Amino acid sequence: MAVETRYVVVRNGEEVKTFVDKKQADEYDRMLDMAAAMEDLVTASGIKISEDALEQLGVYLAENREEVLYALQAKRRPQPKKPKPEQAAEPDAA
Repeated sequence: MAVETRYVVVRNGEEVKTFVDKKQADEYDRMLDMAAAMEDLVTASGIKISEDALEQLGVYLAENREEVLYALQAKRRPQPKKPKPEQAAEPDAA
């Protein structure tokens, strides 16, 4: 007999998703919290949008929160690392 621990994310009394890893379940739950906050923000703007589109937009913005922060200039994009000098100046084989 095997024993499995499962973590279930519940929203409005409904099971949304099940995980076997607590950290993943917590991250997903936080993402849903952010999505709900984004939905509230859009709703408060007075923009007319369907409930389905509003939910999709909220989830999209929450899943892409890093890009949202870059777009709002609240966070800088990481600069690509420059190659080390010995890698950049490799001799050509003749």
